[in-house]
Amino acid sequence: MKVFNIIFCFLFLISAALQYNDVDPYLWIPIYLYGAILCYLAVGKRYLPTAYLIGIVFCLAYSAYFLFFRGGVTDWYQHHHTRELVQQMKADKPWIEETRELGGLLILAVVLGINWLASAKQRKNPTTE
Repeated sequence: MKVFNIIFCFLFLISAALQYNDVDPYLWIPIYLYGAILCYLAVGKRYLPTAYLIGIVFCLAYSAYFLFFRGGVTDWYQHHHTRELVQQMKADKPWIEETRELGGLLILAVVLGINWLASAKQRKNPTTE
């Protein structure tokens, strides 16, 4: 788990840094820093199960918003080719950014879920590592 959390802490820090020139960095920088901080704490076996659950609920709720209410991801899925997702983002192709943002949220939710499971295991067997 230590290597897992080091890798994702580093990846979330990079993701947060890359958001500085985004349209809404005030939203995405804190989201990725939240994941980075929780992974950093988990490296030292300091698990925060409530913080993981809050993050998971937030990520899944925001993902649902992207899927069902924003229209960008469903528009991409229904009307465009998969290869367009790796192209440069343009104002006339909002589904590219929104689909990538959805992917980031889902990755974060999975990482937080894995750490939540590890924290549950640690609470159940506090003497094992």
